[in-house]
Amino acid sequence: MGDMLKIKIAKLNKTVEYPKGIIIEGIAKEYQKFYPSKIVASLFNNDIRELSKTLERDGTLDFIDLTSEDGVRIYQRGLMFLAYVAAKKIFPDKKMRVRYSLGKGIYCEFDGWVPSEEELKNLKDKMRELVEMDIPFLKEELYKFDALELFEKNGMKDKIELLKYRTKSTINIYWFENYFNYYYGHMVPSTSYITLFDVVKVNDGFVLVHPDITSPNELPVYVPQVKMAKAYEDRARWGKIVGMETVGDLNKIVADGKARELIMMCELLHEKEISKIADTITSKGSVKLVLCAGPSSSGKTTFSKRLSLQLRVNGFEPYAISLDDYFVERDKTPLGPDGKPDFESIEALDLELFSQNMNDIFSGKTVELPKFNFKTGKREYKGEMIKPTEKTILVVEGIHGLNPLMTKNFDPSLVYKVYVSALTQTSLDEDNRIPTTDVRIIRRMIRDYNFRGHSALMTLQMWQNVRIGEEKNIFPYQEEADVMFNSALPYELAVLKNFAMPLLLQVDNSTAEYSQARRLIRFLDYFLPIVDFDVIPATSIIREFIGSSYFHY
Repeated sequence: MGDMLKIKIAKLNKTVEYPKGIIIEGIAKEYQKFYPSKIVASLFNNDIRELSKTLERDGTLDFIDLTSEDGVRIYQRGLMFLAYVAAKKIFPDKKMRVRYSLGKGIYCEFDGWVPSEEELKNLKDKMRELVEMDIPFLKEELYKFDALELFEKNGMKDKIELLKYRTKSTINIYWFENYFNYYYGHMVPSTSYITLFDVVKVNDGFVLVHPDITSPNELPVYVPQVKMAKAYEDRARWGKIVGMETVGDLNKIVADGKARELIMMCELLHEKEISKIADTITSKGSVKLVLCAGPSSSGKTTFSKRLSLQLRVNGFEPYAISLDDYFVERDKTPLGPDGKPDFESIEALDLELFSQNMNDIFSGKTVELPKFNFKTGKREYKGEMIKPTEKTILVVEGIHGLNPLMTKNFDPSLVYKVYVSALTQTSLDEDNRIPTTDVRIIRRMIRDYNFRGHSALMTLQMWQNVRIGEEKNIFPYQEEADVMFNSALPYELAVLKNFAMPLLLQVDNSTAEYSQARRLIRFLDYFLPIVDFDVIPATSIIREFIGSSYFHY
């Protein structure tokens, strides 16, 4: 009996005995029917464990499927490794790079080579063949300097630059037959798990389409993201100019004492881009309403305030309006599937009142604007009047700003739409991108702690619902924008690390969010910290999160 373990199955709240050393994958197959989509990993005492691991002590076991962001990330890594090896096999002299997230997939390119439709079909066929073969992904733990030597031998300079500043003494690499690579995070056990994917030709490269939290059991249709791709490419070109394409490059800049110059260059880039947007609005001559939308912690509030300043410089009289003030009264708020008020739904806004107010202002009428009282859940009027002139321009901020329902009653020539998001162009290395959602959750966690009295745990607990709301209410409309503003600052994670680490370390393994906290701690460990806070301007997007901003929020 001493070799039997007591394992509590969290989903069913029952304790089962298993022999010590049992492989988790076997137990996962036993309980797959209780999960809505494919199980790709496990949680043992709230810490992520790969399915290939064994159980050696008593504890609580749960499983991760594709309805969670952790599950989607693990699936993505398997898909990227599958594509990497398939490309090595059929295009041995070509170098594949993972670039960025695009729509429901990951955009990749080959260095100096544009594959044809036929060549991409061959890549997809080879990937399918490897899936059928059920080839295992084998993990090997190496001492850091042995790993660096291996990377050196194989010409992987990007990985050497990334890992040489990392404090951890060991590094996990994955083997796929005779091919190896380094992937930040956990992996599925074998190729047979990667059953759902597509390879779609886009621009000079291709998108690896995969399931996500809104479509865990079938492949989502890939919708072209022309404006989003351009926003990424614009930032990538700038990254090349300043010599910063990867986190290794950033760490070298910090180590060489050049962080202050980098901060100033990044902030000047933002100022230049905002100024350009203001000039475009001015040159149109007819715009009366600027709608600014974006996901949580994208910096849209600071952006709209900075844009207002630039419009003022151009001779306009900007007036800030928040869509939150157009909430319907609490008792009229639509209910979500869980029976709770759904404040993320566009039906939670009084679109009729918004249209009426805006059209009255466009026609020169004086309008009293509503103010929503979040404590009472009721709309109030406190004498906030707009007396429009020829120079009045309304800058409206809110998550639904790009939804066509917002503007269906307006003359299109009066409206200009801006999508704001933190599109992180810097990669960890050539094969590992930084998810934009990671930047935003770290921003949100710091802001929630500094200004809302929330712990990191509280932010992590609400994040899944925030993400589902974004997928439903924001991302489908991002291509409606006239322009995209990339609020990501290439230096910011090296600054945010100082604020986020102490918050994340407070999350312990008594909660399900422990695995998320651990993942973010490991992620931030790749960055050398920047402590030159004094050079960050008071108008910076980052000040919205870390404090000492010139603006009031």
